[in-house]
Amino acid sequence: MSSTNWFARRILRYEQRRWKTDDNRLVRPFAWGLEHIGGPVEHPNPAEFLRDYAARAIENSHEWYSTTPASDYRLDGENVLSFTSSIESPWPENNTVYAQFFPARTRGSAVLILPNWNAKWHGQRGLGEWLQRIGISALKMSLPYHDRRMASGHERADQLVGPNIGLTLQANRQAVQDARRCLRWLEQQGFSRLGIFSRLGILGTSIGSSVGYITLVHDPAVRAGGFFHVSTYFADVVSQGMTTAHVWESLREHVTVDELREYWAPVSPMPYVERGLGAGKDAFMVYGKYDPTFLPALTEQMLAALRRHNAHPRTLALHCGHYSLELPPFSHIAGYRMLTFLRSALAQ
Repeated sequence: MSSTNWFARRILRYEQRRWKTDDNRLVRPFAWGLEHIGGPVEHPNPAEFLRDYAARAIENSHEWYSTTPASDYRLDGENVLSFTSSIESPWPENNTVYAQFFPARTRGSAVLILPNWNAKWHGQRGLGEWLQRIGISALKMSLPYHDRRMASGHERADQLVGPNIGLTLQANRQAVQDARRCLRWLEQQGFSRLGIFSRLGILGTSIGSSVGYITLVHDPAVRAGGFFHVSTYFADVVSQGMTTAHVWESLREHVTVDELREYWAPVSPMPYVERGLGAGKDAFMVYGKYDPTFLPALTEQMLAALRRHNAHPRTLALHCGHYSLELPPFSHIAGYRMLTFLRSALAQ
């Protein structure tokens, strides 16, 4: 056995052990969920409705993801920002957005942090604090159905990634619109431009990376994007990834991967790759060579597609997996390189 294979197997064993520590995953029932995207609860051909809906959403994605600033921004004494989401979901507790603000000493550049799936309230605070220390203000947004926004009776954000197809579409669209409302608040605080250059960036992890990339492409105010874990289509990650096996278990009896890829295309990064990153924008993408959740082959497909469309993000491939990116030395290397990138990209 080569040393490379030995190390890869060791990383994969760690990934599996880490995955098994979460024992609250439920195989929830499949649903078309058309009522969450403006359709009827009962439809004679829900697959056709979803195909048409997805095609229109991608064609008109700038309108589909557009939103106005919130009218009720409130920053409390603990630097927690709250406001009403632009999308009203069936769960009232999810319809208020919360974000933790880490103000730097000087009001220059700012980064919106979008955490991983099922991140806790205190998760990734370290990223905000490190950005704060190097002179970049940070705003860490709670994704839909997470922590303070979690639906009553739930322990996990099964609505954001789940076997209800329409609800997953609505929740990810909501995540992008919430992110854009956070960006508008940052602009109102003076984090906007230095001359002709934007001073706003995004830092996303896992599903936060997917939401962040889509936001980067659709929001002209974002100048730089940093992404931990990168993939192509939502359906490919769900059907092939280790951490979403319970979601695919419910879906697989009702839809094929090809069908699901089409239905969930509007909330996938890949359909927007042909638009590149946007003029004057830059990105840094970090991924693990042994990632069993965002498979490296999918990451390579995404990067190759970006290059074909004349987008050349900086990349860093580490000998780690998905969970193990949190471990030293991988976390130290990735964190240092990411913070260096964001400071440079937003300083010019």
